[in-house]
Amino acid sequence: MKEIENEYEKNARVFKAFCDEKRLAILELLRSGEKCACILIDEMDIGQSSLSYHMRILCESGIVESRQEGKWTHYRLSESGSNYTKELLVKITTPYAEQQPDQCCN
Repeated sequence: MKEIENEYEKNARVFKAFCDEKRLAILELLRSGEKCACILIDEMDIGQSSLSYHMRILCESGIVESRQEGKWTHYRLSESGSNYTKELLVKITTPYAEQQPDQCCN
């Protein structure tokens, strides 16, 4: 059961990443390629601490990756995180192909 709980926790982190308009705007900016935090701060017109908060959530979800260059962090969309997210959305929104009848009521 612990493994299932971990899967639900991982999936919840993905959806948490999508449930904020600022994070959605950041993802839109990252679609055109890697961006330095300094660029995101300017484009988003937010402070460093606010950007750090949102980027932590995006990175923990696996959708965004980061790398350090000097004093600045650079962010990009994660290919593996994006693929996982697409597969997750399809999985949880697609009905089971064959529903098994409820055995307890027979």
